[in-house]
Amino acid sequence: MRVARAERLAKISVRGVVQGVGFRPFVYQLATRYGLKGWVLNTSGDVRIGVEGGEDSLQGFIQDLEGKAPPLALIEDVSVESLPSFGYDRFEIRHSLSEEDRYQLISPDIATCDACKSEIFSPSDRRYRYPFTNCTNCGPRFTIIEDIPYDRPRTTMRHFQMCPDCQREYDDPLDRRFHTQPNACPVCGPSLRLIAGDGKTIPGDEITISNQLLRGGKILAIKGLGGFHLACDATNDEAVKTLRERKRRPYKPLAIMLPTLDEIRGHSELSKEEVELLTSPHCPIVLARWKDSSNVSRGVAPGLKYLGVMLPYTPLHHLLLRETGLPLVMTSGNISEEPIARDNDEALLRLGGIADYFLIHNRDIYARYDDSVATVEEGKTQLIRRARGYAPSPIHLPFKSRQVLGCGGELKNTFCLTREEHGFLSQHIGDMENIETLEHYENTIELYKKLFRIQPKVVACDMHPDYLSTRYALKLAREQGIAIIPVQHHHAHIVSCMVENGIQEPVIGVAFDGTGYGSDGRIWGGEFLIADYKGFERKGHLEYVPMPGGDAAVERPYRMAISYLYTLLGENTLNGKLNFLNQVDSFEIDLVKKQIEKNINSPLTSSCGRLFDAVSALLGIRKRIDYEAQAAVELEMAAPDGFGDIKAYPFSILEQDGVRIIKLGDLFRAIIADMERGLAASEISLSFHHTLAQMVARMCRTISDETDINMVALSGGVFQNRLLSRLTIAALKEDGFTVLTHSMVPTNDGGISLGQAVVANFVEC
Repeated sequence: MRVARAERLAKISVRGVVQGVGFRPFVYQLATRYGLKGWVLNTSGDVRIGVEGGEDSLQGFIQDLEGKAPPLALIEDVSVESLPSFGYDRFEIRHSLSEEDRYQLISPDIATCDACKSEIFSPSDRRYRYPFTNCTNCGPRFTIIEDIPYDRPRTTMRHFQMCPDCQREYDDPLDRRFHTQPNACPVCGPSLRLIAGDGKTIPGDEITISNQLLRGGKILAIKGLGGFHLACDATNDEAVKTLRERKRRPYKPLAIMLPTLDEIRGHSELSKEEVELLTSPHCPIVLARWKDSSNVSRGVAPGLKYLGVMLPYTPLHHLLLRETGLPLVMTSGNISEEPIARDNDEALLRLGGIADYFLIHNRDIYARYDDSVATVEEGKTQLIRRARGYAPSPIHLPFKSRQVLGCGGELKNTFCLTREEHGFLSQHIGDMENIETLEHYENTIELYKKLFRIQPKVVACDMHPDYLSTRYALKLAREQGIAIIPVQHHHAHIVSCMVENGIQEPVIGVAFDGTGYGSDGRIWGGEFLIADYKGFERKGHLEYVPMPGGDAAVERPYRMAISYLYTLLGENTLNGKLNFLNQVDSFEIDLVKKQIEKNINSPLTSSCGRLFDAVSALLGIRKRIDYEAQAAVELEMAAPDGFGDIKAYPFSILEQDGVRIIKLGDLFRAIIADMERGLAASEISLSFHHTLAQMVARMCRTISDETDINMVALSGGVFQNRLLSRLTIAALKEDGFTVLTHSMVPTNDGGISLGQAVVANFVEC
């Protein structure tokens, strides 16, 4: 005779991204399937479950809790406590519990799921053509949350009273809209309005008329999840040109949105991994190889081989793209260098000189949120801009951290707050060059502090004294009496790469970028470090040269070309044989030489970014820039796709006071010699990239032989260069190195706040 096993109560805590992703209805359905009784509720720190029944049923339930969780859930930890049976008579979903100082991970905004897409295109469905359709598997999350636990009264949807049909869905644990906080329909939810630049409402169907306007070459400001886009017909040269002129963005590439994957394939070559990334719930902009046969205006991304493409990720986008039938430019709704416009009145004020019409809605946005941008290299996603779809999901730390704020840098700013094993790397904030961006930065820091219950005990910043982020850190430390830790820029780069890869032991760090304040007061950017979380030793760098005019040398790369030639090879090199000099005023050439000779506003730099600028200008590719790294980007684009046998240019390594310096004079002599014999700029570009990769491999081998360290971390904005990255990684691996690169943390300055926070955590204060 079989004896029934006694029932018991299992109290379970689940931590991770488990709110706003359909986790409680999943638990309800799972408990029902196993015949279990009890309850589930959200708290400020976890999802808690009390479930009782027989042993076999409990074991099956606990196993499926992780193994069959909803697709958007990210479970980090499950703890189970066994107790005597309580005697519950049913399973129920209880009201959320708010707890002081506890925190919960929050889902990013998620692209529209297939079920919701089906509804908005089904004429018989009550949400047919409704642009705010969502469910537990998709829609706004982070951009509407004001506080946790994640319930409707704590979101910007609290202003919309659900109709009886929506309320029934919301209350039914078996419905996919159970406790979907943004749940709405045409009867009770947000609505669209199309207005002209003078503020007058345009009568009629907003989507139909918007499509007519777009097909007619007009520019629309469209309110999305985290702010406004500026949209126009991407195949219309004149519309693209007009948008650029009004936005004051002459050359910087624009992203486009296409209705389907097949449409994207008509314009771009896609790998399997790029397809997976484009169709993922994150739905970022992906930089994919641009087909010559594409009819997208070349003005969208002038001079580039890659086109930034994305699929629609909201119902509004799906409706617009499906009915327009055009590739649409979808670029951030701002004037160059300002934050993305968020609110309706703000958009009318700031974008009034750009957009002809405004497609707005009345669902408030709480957090600004740009589109994420990514590439795929060797099958691996590499984020260039981390925002929608990714933030505020944390970076896992391989240690328990104090509560620290890393303030980030000046360009591509993010901040990072750490607590326990989580590093909350913010969404892309932007370039910290104006008061509007600073206000966005400060407001978003306060939001993260509130959501994740963090009160920093330490604040970390860049060593550069004039960055707005550094000034913010100094003000915070002064007002709140907390410790401030300046962190060297390139040390932060390398540590961010180490943390992302879960590495704690020392590495050889190669940090190549444009600008970073060095511990010697000079401008670094071509650095070889031995680094761990606690400190670094500078083992080598590219040769120092002056930056005549400081920032002027960044904006005018020909100044860097003159500097390298004049400093390393002498005045005789600056002759009429170099075509780029014929396009520079002779007065300015003399001025640059005097600045260098007399050391007038000519700080020394070891920057790899400035080296790229110099070679680009020398070859006549780009003499003035419109956006950051334009000269370097176009130098990369000039290189041929096929490698074959690549010639390496000569260079030498000199040791000075225990630090190895890569001397560059021979490199420039060889480039000039190739130019004089008529070698194409494309071939010279390829050889230059190959030579840099060889520099890295040789320097790392020398450092490794001295230190027995065989792991190399690559970081810094220069490693966004796909050609250089491929060549460098191949050269290092061929020499037996383990190579660490970035994926979910940007290799550019968007990642340094994470490194800053980690370094500061290990400083005793």
